[in-house]
Amino acid sequence: MTGPRFTPLIASLPSTVPFVGPETQERLRGRPFEARLGANENGFGPSPRAIAAMAAAAGEVWKYGDPENHDLREALAAHHGCRPENVVVGEGIDGLLGYLVRLVIEPGDTVVTSDGAYPTFNYHVAGFGGVLHKVPYRNDREDPEVLLAKAAEVAPKLIYIANPDNPMASHHPGETIARMLERVPEGSLLVLDEAYVELAPEGTEAQIDPDDPRVIRMRTFSKAHGMAGARVGYAIGAAPLISAFDKIRNHFGMCRISQAGALAALQDRTWQAFMRRLVAASRDQIAAIARDNGLTPLPSATNFVAIDCGADGAFARAVLAELTAADIFARMPGVAPLDRCIRISCGPEAEMAAFAAALPGALARARAAQAR
Repeated sequence: MTGPRFTPLIASLPSTVPFVGPETQERLRGRPFEARLGANENGFGPSPRAIAAMAAAAGEVWKYGDPENHDLREALAAHHGCRPENVVVGEGIDGLLGYLVRLVIEPGDTVVTSDGAYPTFNYHVAGFGGVLHKVPYRNDREDPEVLLAKAAEVAPKLIYIANPDNPMASHHPGETIARMLERVPEGSLLVLDEAYVELAPEGTEAQIDPDDPRVIRMRTFSKAHGMAGARVGYAIGAAPLISAFDKIRNHFGMCRISQAGALAALQDRTWQAFMRRLVAASRDQIAAIARDNGLTPLPSATNFVAIDCGADGAFARAVLAELTAADIFARMPGVAPLDRCIRISCGPEAEMAAFAAALPGALARARAAQAR
């Protein structure tokens, strides 16, 4: 009896996922986490108007969602000052990155990114046989100059940069990102991941013509809008590129409930302003907890804070393991020297208090283990 006949590419790939979810860890541990601070989720949750809209839409969940995402695309286009033809909606930025890679990457095609940057993008590139060329961070930020220099060398199909950045929460001024376009090689496309830009300081958002064919911008309702579980992302780009998504996307991938919630969230400007204040206060609280324990919080333009544990990756991993044992779900960057840090998501007071209570013991146990 034979099994499925996988393609040679798929057969060559490891059985892996970019992230191990907290639910998986809870099943392995046999108990839940007290604080869920590791997935860059927005623990403050969505707008009450979005919750009400999703509850109302639940009664019609027997219907498929609008395959064109018409109302949401119209609203997003108005919000960004572009045409609906410049907007595609999909199953989070993760889903849209997968579609984009499928559109342009064949086995052997080159892609440029930063070593330590968002691993789901790399996961999609590997899944379609692309060849990743990685450059290092500089001063805990992705380095536009080095990315462009590598792009000039290898002529990639795609160049990936996030602004603000995951996993370090750093950012560049929007002008720096806009100037990158002047040096994007002919035939390359800049993938600008702006998942956190609504939470960043003023001036972080790059002012780019939506019809510029050299760039595609990725946005999400998972972070500032607190709707990670709804899986709503969108991309803004030149109309010919956006229309190409229709050739391959899952036209019924967006459910009615998610569409309704995203539309209501986008319209609730008061909640968006309130959320920025909540996240800013939580960032300050995480930074204070870090300093109280002799650690160094890095400046953050996102809804999480990277905390420098003051040693190497082995020590940070030990701290992370001890936090996990103390029922605090957190994560850390996977590449040196970024892996000297742990990463803590913003969240409600109870979760901040749990983290503050667990951190001193986690540090003490990690230091004791290191001294043995």
